[in-house]
Amino acid sequence: MKLLAKLLLTSAIAASATGVYAAGDAEAGKNKASTCVACHGADGNSTVPNFPKLAGQSAGYIVKQLQDMKSGARPVPEMAAFLPALNDQDIEDLGAYYAEQPIQPGSADPKLVELGQSVYRAGNAESGVTACAACHGANGKGMPEAGFPALAGQHAAYIEKQLKAFRAAGREDHNGARRENDGETKMMRATAARLSDDEISALSSYINGLY
Repeated sequence: MKLLAKLLLTSAIAASATGVYAAGDAEAGKNKASTCVACHGADGNSTVPNFPKLAGQSAGYIVKQLQDMKSGARPVPEMAAFLPALNDQDIEDLGAYYAEQPIQPGSADPKLVELGQSVYRAGNAESGVTACAACHGANGKGMPEAGFPALAGQHAAYIEKQLKAFRAAGREDHNGARRENDGETKMMRATAARLSDDEISALSSYINGLY
C-alpha cells in the first residue's frame, strides 16, 4: 500500500510538472465562472451584445480560444486582466461548464432573413463565398470534432464585429501582408474578405435567430 501511494504521488507530481491536467469538470467550472458573469452572464448567456454568448459552445473550442488569448495568439484586450490567473485546469473546467449550458436564441430581422439564409446555406458562387453551413452546420450547432464553433443564437452585433475583423485581415492577406496564425483563422479571413456589408449584416441577423 505504501508503494502504491508513493507511485500515485509521484504520478501526480509528474503530471503537474508536465502540464497534464484532468478533463474539464463542469461543477468546478461553475464556481470558477463567477468572474465571467459581468460580461458573459450567469449561465454564459450575455445580455450585452458586444460580449459573446458562451453557453452551448463546445468545450474544446472554448478551451482553444482561452489558450490562444492567454498566449497572445488571439489578442482580446477585454480578457487581459483575467487570463493570467487561469491555469490549464481552470480553462478546461470553464469549457466543460459553458458547454453544458443551453443557449438562449435570439431573433432575426425578417427583412434580412432571405439574404442571410441564402449566404449561410449556399454561399455566394459569384463572389466565391463558401456556405457557412459547410463548417458550422445547417442549424448552426458547429462541428466540435473538427474544431468549428457553434454560431446559432449568437449576438448579431458580436458576429458582425468578428466578420468585419476577419474581412479586414483577409484583405491585408490578399495584398501580400501575410499574418501568422492557424488554419481556422486563415479560412475565415479568406471567406469574410469576399463578403459585402449587406451580406455581413444579413448573416449576423440570421445567425442570431438560428436554432
